[in-house]
Amino acid sequence: MKRAKRKDLMAGDDVPTVFLRGMMVTGLLVAIQDRRAARRPAAPAKVLRHALQGGAALAAGTVAARALTRNDLPLALTAIAAGAAGVLAAEALIPSPDTDDIKESGRGQEEV
Repeated sequence: MKRAKRKDLMAGDDVPTVFLRGMMVTGLLVAIQDRRAARRPAAPAKVLRHALQGGAALAAGTVAARALTRNDLPLALTAIAAGAAGVLAAEALIPSPDTDDIKESGRGQEEV
């Protein structure tokens, strides 16, 4: 019964497809937005990091939403925790060259 319920959560798009969809969309957004703002291509490490984070967040959110509609709170919480771990892992493992130059002013604003 429980296995059938969990298989039902994956009905429609499977989790890897949702992850890849989120990764591609986020990567494109970061690459395009950074290029327009800075008039130069975005750093590949930054695009990769944000793309992986976007994919993890979208996949986790999709599984959590499906679980909540079926009142499966443990699965929803597990999906959210796994998504947060994925986002934090990408943040820790892929360094960003821009964060070294950013300092915060006394007003909480970032200054380059």
